[in-house]
Amino acid sequence: MSQYPERIVCLTEEPTEVLYALGEERRIVGISGFTVRPARARREKPKVSAFTSAKVDEIIALAPDLVIGFSDIQADIAQALIKRGIEVWISNHRSVDGIVGYVRRLGAMVGAVGRSQRYAAQLQAHLDAVRAAAASLPRRPRVYFEEWDDPQISAIGWVSELIGIAGGDDIFPERAACAMGRDRILADPLEVPRRAPDIILGSWCGKKFRPERVAARPGWDAIPAVRAGELHEVKSPIILQPGPAALTDGLDALHRIIARWAGERISPSPLGEGRAEGMRAA
Repeated sequence: MSQYPERIVCLTEEPTEVLYALGEERRIVGISGFTVRPARARREKPKVSAFTSAKVDEIIALAPDLVIGFSDIQADIAQALIKRGIEVWISNHRSVDGIVGYVRRLGAMVGAVGRSQRYAAQLQAHLDAVRAAAASLPRRPRVYFEEWDDPQISAIGWVSELIGIAGGDDIFPERAACAMGRDRILADPLEVPRRAPDIILGSWCGKKFRPERVAARPGWDAIPAVRAGELHEVKSPIILQPGPAALTDGLDALHRIIARWAGERISPSPLGEGRAEGMRAA
């Protein structure tokens, strides 16, 4: 029997992306139906879960020796599997440093310590490169990031941090510190006009961002971002999951929008645009 797990089910996308990047994809026997990164995972692995639900009997049939999930939202799935004798690891990382640390921990769990350390170092180097580029911008915009529209929910922790690294300032930093989505709901939508963001970013999980609907909200016509037409979508798969995508393609998307607002011509990503998804540890 191997001292490392050989049959892993990933209930969210980030462990799948990390294991593929580490060259350990052979260990994965099941993935989340929401997985889009890497694209080949959807072709190669059976989809056995959503985010708040899972096909427990199908997971059991895969005979996993480890199931990996994320946060208290998947507590019921974890409990059901544990009661069936399955080992479960539920991570709860919600910061940029937490994501980098997650890469290292997951690598250690599958015996890929050296590769995970190198991969984490690559991710950190990319963060540092974007932070340095953002430091040279002539001005910093105030940014409102909306991860859901009804009710309106503002950015989660790592997204708020990435906005800062990319060169902007989240208008709701106090809400970003709240782990639960219900604690980040805007009870008063007019709080956004009062904080006067220069840029509005939308990433509505599972549906297309509609800037025209946002601009038409009562009282929002006075917002600088609305007057200037600075309403942009950041695709949810590259920003709303606490994994490598957020630190690479997600961060790059934020920086491009912010740099253009600041009037700067941005240099290519250190990873090369479109290459981040395929980035692997050496």
